[in-house]
Amino acid sequence: MTPVRIFKQVPRLLFGSNTIDRINELLPKKNTADDYYIYIIDDVHQKGILFNRLKKENEDAVEWFPASAKEPSTLQIDALKDKFLQIRNHKLPTAVIGIGGGSTMDVAKALSVMMCNEGSASQYQGWDLVPKPGIFKIGIPTIAGSGAEASRTAVLMGKERKFGINSDHSMFDAIILDSTLIKDVPITQRFYTGMDCYIHCVESLQGTMINELAKGNASKALELCEKVFLSNGDDDMLLTASYMGGVSIVNSEVGVCHALSYGLSLELGFRHGFANCVAFNVLDEYYGQWVNRFREMLKIHNIQLPTNVCSSLDKAAMERMVNMTLKMERPLTNALGDNWKDKMTPEKIVSLYERM
Repeated sequence: MTPVRIFKQVPRLLFGSNTIDRINELLPKKNTADDYYIYIIDDVHQKGILFNRLKKENEDAVEWFPASAKEPSTLQIDALKDKFLQIRNHKLPTAVIGIGGGSTMDVAKALSVMMCNEGSASQYQGWDLVPKPGIFKIGIPTIAGSGAEASRTAVLMGKERKFGINSDHSMFDAIILDSTLIKDVPITQRFYTGMDCYIHCVESLQGTMINELAKGNASKALELCEKVFLSNGDDDMLLTASYMGGVSIVNSEVGVCHALSYGLSLELGFRHGFANCVAFNVLDEYYGQWVNRFREMLKIHNIQLPTNVCSSLDKAAMERMVNMTLKMERPLTNALGDNWKDKMTPEKIVSLYERM
C-alpha cells in the first residue's frame, strides 16, 4: 500500500441552509482602512440575489469569473495577480473568497497561492511545489460535486497541459456548505457535476492508494450520490457527498477516468464534469458495475451523452491527448499499480478515446 501522507481537511466549516449569511464569522478581521477582501464569483450570479447576501464593503474587490466559457488557465491567474497588485499598490488582500463551482473555487485557491509566491502559476502545476502559504481563503460552492471545496488542488489549463497546483497551501482555510445556494442549478449541470463526485468515489475505492479513513469518506459519499441520483436524495445529501468525496480524494487519488478526461478538456474544450461522464461511459473494463449504475442514472435523468467525440481529431491532436493522459502518473498508478505503463500504453489510450 502507498504510504499515507499526513491526513488533512479544511479546518473550519459552516454547514446548513442560509449559512452564507454567517460568512463574517469565518472572515479574518480587517485592521486598517485599506485592508480588503477579493471575491471571485461565478458570473452566473451577477443577476441573482446572492451578491447582496455577502455584506461586501466598498474597499473589497469583486472579480466575476466566466466559469461557463472555459476552464481557468495559468494565464488568467497570472493576469489577476498582476491586476490586483497593481490596483492595490502591491498590498495583499486579507482574504480571497471563491463562490461558484469547481473552476471558480480553483481560481480563488490558485490566486491565493500566487499572491504570496513568485513567478507564474504554471511553475507550480504539479505535486507539492508551492513553497509559501497563500492568503486566507474561503470556498463557497454554488453547485455540488467537484469536491474543490475540500481538495488541495487548483486545476488550471496551461499552454500544453491541464494540471493542478497540488499543495496543502492551496487548500481552503474555511468553507460554507449552504444548500440554498445550489437549489436552482439546471438538471444537466447538476448531473455532470454530481457525477464528478460519483466518479471520484469509485476511483478512490477501486484504487491502490486507498486506506480505511479515505475509504470511509468515499463509501459514504458514494452512498449519498446514489440516493440523490437513483432515488430522492436532497441537496444537503449532495453537498455532503461532494465534500466527503473531495476529502477522500485528498487522501487517496483519482484514476483512469480523470486521466483520460483531462485530454478531452485540453483538446475539445469539454468542461470537467461533462468530460468525466464521456470518459467513464466507456470504462467498463476498469469500473464495470459502477459504469452500469452510472448508465442507470443517465436513463433516470434523461441525459444523453454524445458519441464519436474524437472522430474529427487529427493525428497531432490525438497525440496531444495521449501525452496529456500519460502525464497523469499518480492517477494511473492508483488505478493500475506501479507497472501502469505496461497496461496503459499509447495504443490503449487511443483505443479508449476512439470509443468515446
